[in-house]
Amino acid sequence: MKNYKYYNIVILIIPALLLNGCTETYPLVTNRYEDVLIVEANLTNELKKQEIKLTKSARFEDESYLTESGAEVFITDDTGNQFNFSEDSDKYVSTVEFQAVPNTKYQLHINTKDGRSFASSPETLTTITPMQSVVAAIEQKDDVNGVGIRVNSFDPTSTSTYYRFEFEETYKVIAPKWLPIKLQWNNGAPAFSPNSSDTKTCYGSKKSVELMLLNTNKLKEDRVDYLIRFISDQDYIITHRYSILVKQYVESLGAYNYYNTLNKTAASGGTIVSPTQPGLLLGNLKSINSDSKIAGYFDVCSVSTERMYFNYEDLFPGKFPPPYYTDCTQFCYAEEPNNPVPCTHCCYYGQDEPLGKITYFSGDGINTVETYWVDAPCGDCTKIASNIKPIFWVDN
Repeated sequence: MKNYKYYNIVILIIPALLLNGCTETYPLVTNRYEDVLIVEANLTNELKKQEIKLTKSARFEDESYLTESGAEVFITDDTGNQFNFSEDSDKYVSTVEFQAVPNTKYQLHINTKDGRSFASSPETLTTITPMQSVVAAIEQKDDVNGVGIRVNSFDPTSTSTYYRFEFEETYKVIAPKWLPIKLQWNNGAPAFSPNSSDTKTCYGSKKSVELMLLNTNKLKEDRVDYLIRFISDQDYIITHRYSILVKQYVESLGAYNYYNTLNKTAASGGTIVSPTQPGLLLGNLKSINSDSKIAGYFDVCSVSTERMYFNYEDLFPGKFPPPYYTDCTQFCYAEEPNNPVPCTHCCYYGQDEPLGKITYFSGDGINTVETYWVDAPCGDCTKIASNIKPIFWVDN
């Protein structure tokens, strides 16, 4: 699992002080802190360099998480193999590519630079169940019309049962008011120049941030029909072309229970150390040479990956696309406040660029004498997305 928010532990006792008439600001600091090693480790059946993330519990006043550096990290199996990991930035990466295979037990080992040692329980690879399809169709959710993206899979042996899902979506953004001429500010004076086409078309990207879990135990068949994403038909991310990469993990009962408890704790506003939980949320990791505390889970699971695309017109033929994410109504920015439309002045000469929030737009940008303005993202997509086309992107 790649979302750190589920593993960030804040252990603190802050008394609630309700003082009438008190106006002085008090900094919130941690009164009691426990150093807990937090582990994010997924070993899958993908042949690749596997990754493990080690971090420390955070204090309330910490601005970001702290990595556990200088540790010795390796995975062993019951056939005598050892797979070593080396530190790479904020994670540990296996020195060779390898994959989990069926009927083999794997164990994670961690030795920190301060002498603490930890190990997981032996874990085996879960059933390998590929996704059958990822499908987008018009749906309605909570009285909202939109696009439902569903994952479909089936295990005839009924041994998969416990599933976890992740996705990363990518979408094309086209600046609706882009023109081949732009206005640049130079020492308080405006100057028109050719605009780069690199600011017209961009690509936005977002990853799922919630734990998405499914249990098919109560179903007649081990069959998945899971709504992994719903997008309103008024969301600008589907205006042109949209793609989603879906990952389906088959989990063990232990891993599913751990993630499910973690999900409930996060939903209630708690942490891994929660008032509703007696101490640490225990996973399958423990200290082997001290009473040091460790949180997280060594997850050995099969994974299936699928990418799909759709264009807006594929699902909504003949319909107007969603509005842009911000208002792109053009407006006049004239020297005289009462200067009537059409505007014949581009700006306040001798003044600083107006907050850096607007960009030039005027008819065809060449022959017309009227000069209008719009918010910058309306004419420059790089304000909200990247103009680098993803290597996986397919336009048709």
